Amino acid sequence: MSGHNKWTQIKRQKAKTDSQKSKIFGKFARLITEAAKKAKGNVSDPSLKAAIENAKSFNMPNENIDRAVKKATEAGGAAMESIIYEAYGPGGCALIIEALTDNRNKAAQEVKFILGKHDLSLAGIGAAAWAFEKTNEGWVPKQTTPLGEEDSATLLKLIDDLEECEEVQEVFTNAE
Repeated sequence: MSGHNKWTQIKRQKAKTDSQKSKIFGKFARLITEAAKKAKGNVSDPSLKAAIENAKSFNMPNENIDRAVKKATEAGGAAMESIIYEAYGPGGCALIIEALTDNRNKAAQEVKFILGKHDLSLAGIGAAAWAFEKTNEGWVPKQTTPLGEEDSATLLKLIDDLEECEEVQEVFTNAE
């Protein structure tokens, strides 16, 4: 009968929610760090202010926000780099994967590994970008690709796996 007490149940639930929060807070910390570097630590800068407000909407603690801003303004801090990967998903739909990382090689390997699990690979530069138009909101598809039920399920699983990756910020697709 071990493992059936109330504390054990609470501990498991807390561990699950803490790991989910950690992933979300990590992504926001990267965005705040990048915005703070561009703004040179000026908290009244619109892009930094927007990143902070977005993080606060997900209940990110002020201590974590301050730490991310401080990390960006310190001398010798790691430079965050925005990278765009392109791939073709199930059913021939185009994918744009935006990553924000301080280690370009690690990010590339993680994205390749996730795509490889789904029997896909990265495409060359511009191979999938032609199907999208870059706007302020992100990448908007110029044309869409219809998918069957099986391909749609595979695509959703792939997007979930990509978004669980720490380095990946957003995934855009032209699938219907």
